[in-house]
Amino acid sequence: MGGRRARVLELAVLGHLAGAPMHGYELRKRLNSELGAFHAFSYGSLYPCLKEMVREGLVVSSHCGGAGGRRSRIVYRLTDSGRDRLGDLLAESTPAATDDECFGVHFTLFGRTRTEVRLRILDGRRARLQERLADLRELLADPRQDPYTVELHRHRAEALESEVGWLDDLIRRERRCAEHAPAADATISGNAPLREGGPPPTGSRH
Repeated sequence: MGGRRARVLELAVLGHLAGAPMHGYELRKRLNSELGAFHAFSYGSLYPCLKEMVREGLVVSSHCGGAGGRRSRIVYRLTDSGRDRLGDLLAESTPAATDDECFGVHFTLFGRTRTEVRLRILDGRRARLQERLADLRELLADPRQDPYTVELHRHRAEALESEVGWLDDLIRRERRCAEHAPAADATISGNAPLREGGPPPTGSRH
């Protein structure tokens, strides 16, 4: 697994374990259901990541269950060092945070992320999509294009326009929220960034 993918997997795992301890299967299921944009996690990538986190002291593991002849499961729990590491990762707003694979992971953890970082990531994602949209519009203006290729470009452009509109709305709400409650650093739900549990609702997507 590449460095960037390993980093975003680390962020996803730490972010979800910050809410509650979980065994590996439960964690994988949660990640797959919530992070569709980040492709399905496999045991082949998740468990080496967890083992490395245990080795680094970010996570501790313990056996749980096993009554009635059932196999015990290994439960993973975040350490104080793991929470510190999560805080460092959530404070980052590198260009990688805005790409297709990483953005969804960061977004699901916006409830734990400071306002200025959320805005940098949203602005960066919007700029990235606008560049793609400009390229597609240039292709659509080319009369030599095959009609089916044109139709595919048009479909992609419409999807990008929809996401840009969604981002515009989020950015407006984030900025309005920051103006009205800068001390609390509230999210668009009106709550301060969470320390326990999952991120708050962020409204429906277009």
